[in-house]
Amino acid sequence: MVMEGFQKRSICVTIIEDVDDIRDELSSFLDRQEGLTCRRTYDSMESFFSKYKDFPLPDIILMDIGLPGISGISGMKLIKEKHPDIVIIMLTVYDDHNRIFEALCAGASGYLLKSASLPKIKESIEEHLKGGAPMSPQIGRKVMDFFSNSKIPAPKSVLTDKEKEVVAGIVEGQPYKTIAENLGISINTARFHIKNIYEKLHVNSRTQVIKKSLKGEI
Repeated sequence: MVMEGFQKRSICVTIIEDVDDIRDELSSFLDRQEGLTCRRTYDSMESFFSKYKDFPLPDIILMDIGLPGISGISGMKLIKEKHPDIVIIMLTVYDDHNRIFEALCAGASGYLLKSASLPKIKESIEEHLKGGAPMSPQIGRKVMDFFSNSKIPAPKSVLTDKEKEVVAGIVEGQPYKTIAENLGISINTARFHIKNIYEKLHVNSRTQVIKKSLKGEI
């Protein structure tokens, strides 16, 4: 039974993007979606830092990389130093390995290309809320190709083969439900493996698992 007058809190999304048309279209679209609000947008990191303390912190920030002045990656590092729990998803035109890995290692929870449709961006936000690490398909392939082609010897892993398969799903940005389905296990078993992975790697988030993977520490 739902109490009269009770409303589930909306997820607050902030956008940092210097192209007016992209910023305005995306914020207008997201603000119309059930369960989301997007009423604060900024055209630069400098603008964000000068104003964000006047409002409650957002739950999620969609951020461009190629911003004027302070870049998105540099800005993300500054945000994460003070507010490590804020979720930051990069939304950019760049799909080169260096920027992808630099962004993920700096703390990005996802990496989307601006070519993604508005519904896909909304779906990616929902994917994060379900436990995924959203990435455009092209980005997920680049991440996996990097590991497939890497000639760096892998260190002896503390993870079991099944746990390594779970990590591969995490790196690809799959929600936990999808990981479970792909491996033919229950969602509770997937969560059990993830708990063990976190304990063995001494981490407490998907982003930290991805970061260790990108550094070749798994």
